[in-house]
Amino acid sequence: MQVMIEGQSRFEPFEAAGFKRGRDFNAWLGLTPLQRSTGGEQKLGETSKMGERTLRRLLIIGASAVVLQARRRGNPEGSWIGRMLARKPPMLVTVALANKTARIAWGTYGKGRRL
Repeated sequence: MQVMIEGQSRFEPFEAAGFKRGRDFNAWLGLTPLQRSTGGEQKLGETSKMGERTLRRLLIIGASAVVLQARRRGNPEGSWIGRMLARKPPMLVTVALANKTARIAWGTYGKGRRL
């Protein structure tokens, strides 16, 4: 997955340091849920899917492969992905893992390091 993301970032360069937070970067990718509020109560909806389409697609494809293997082969006891799969639908876990991976990539590139 690292090779796919790095290959895509060569064609579509982004300045990770230009984003203040990892959430801003994920919003740019379209991996954050839509927020709706009514009567002071905030509700999170579906993924916005607005933003950088190709990089978001690569992150989700990589995350879906990880989730598929975790479901087939099992995962270490107490792992994050195992706990998520126990209580959430697989597609939601896939998008959450893509979101987590994007934040790690933002943190790494934003600090000038290589993955």
